[in-house]
Amino acid sequence: MSDKIFRIYRFKFYLNASHHVVFNGKEGETHPHTWEFTLEILIRREENQQFSVYEKAVEDFFAPYQNQTMNDTPPFDTLLPTLENMVEWFGEHLRPVVREVGGTLLQFEGSETPTRSYLVQYSADDETLASVRKDGDKVLGQAFDTLLDSM
Repeated sequence: MSDKIFRIYRFKFYLNASHHVVFNGKEGETHPHTWEFTLEILIRREENQQFSVYEKAVEDFFAPYQNQTMNDTPPFDTLLPTLENMVEWFGEHLRPVVREVGGTLLQFEGSETPTRSYLVQYSADDETLASVRKDGDKVLGQAFDTLLDSM
């Protein structure tokens, strides 16, 4: 068994939806995308990690947006659904979803084409560092208890 406390997993999800954007006051045509969203999640090292718990939570999060016109779907009915705005909004709202199922969102990336991506990193913010510290302390405490029990 490794002496590492955490593992990092990468999950990819796809959102099929349409949108239009406004540049220089001019509204573009509504067009479809298959957006790819990638989450890097820090998880405490445990045996038999179930990927399906994370997959279901994130799929449920994206379900209301599937096959919709983003401009008609809150919050993007008032927040322009650019790639950047979508990544920032989705990332902030996915953090508690991931936390609820036992992980910490380190990075969230969105791509609207294979050559265009935007990402937000959370690995060095106070919330992430506090979560890592708490999980690390818990694991180290368990290891210390096991060591003392074996003496």
